[in-house]
Amino acid sequence: MKSTFAAVALSILVLASSASSQTRTTAQSIRGHFASINKNVLEMAKDFPEDKYDYKLKPEMRSFGELIVHIASGNVYAAKAGKGEKVQWDELDAKDYKTKAQIVSLMEKSTSDAEATLKSLPDDSFAKTIEPWISVIEHSAEHYGLLVGYYRANGMVPPQSRPKK
Repeated sequence: MKSTFAAVALSILVLASSASSQTRTTAQSIRGHFASINKNVLEMAKDFPEDKYDYKLKPEMRSFGELIVHIASGNVYAAKAGKGEKVQWDELDAKDYKTKAQIVSLMEKSTSDAEATLKSLPDDSFAKTIEPWISVIEHSAEHYGLLVGYYRANGMVPPQSRPKK
């Protein structure tokens, strides 16, 4: 009797949890992934030591700070293209952002502006196209992986790889 009751209770819990985990819409997925990758990059921008912002894995590569500015450039592009503006990728000049505080502020603003554009789009617009969002998400994710390399090369553990408290 107890095992039958336990089996019925377990079945009800499994059914209830299955019903609550619905498939996300395309709009929800795009918005969620965009927010997630930018949250991770911003966390790294805030966490990485300021005295290492000029660090390069190799001399011909961007520094850590320059890479954050480059990622922010993608967000600026997405914010404009997402509104339907005819834009080209305009690389922000990293020389205009000299301090960690300026770079973090740029990343925050570029993310906020792009997310505002993204949220303003009707959900059904994603049935027509997921550009520029999917390209910018992919671009940022590729550079997120590179940022992990900057951490590891400096003997540091990236925020997302640290044990959760």
